[in-house]
Amino acid sequence: MLHPLVRTLVKIAVASLIVGSVLAHFGITAEMLMKEMGLSFERIEELARRGLAWAAPNLLLGSMIILPVWFVIYLFRPPGRSSSE
Repeated sequence: MLHPLVRTLVKIAVASLIVGSVLAHFGITAEMLMKEMGLSFERIEELARRGLAWAAPNLLLGSMIILPVWFVIYLFRPPGRSSSE
């Protein structure tokens, strides 16, 4: 059986393919939709770069705390106990 996250991602991918096929049948393209919303590929790229520039340092900072704490908790778990119980 698939993991619930993988199953959800597959459902989203299939639904996206169906909707994309229907929109393509009616001649609606991604460029048309973006133009209607006032976006361009360059603007989306800029927003993605700004988001990554914000997220990367915060992700690194958070992982410097979370990973050692997780490792210590993992080391001090009682032996023989599985994560599925």
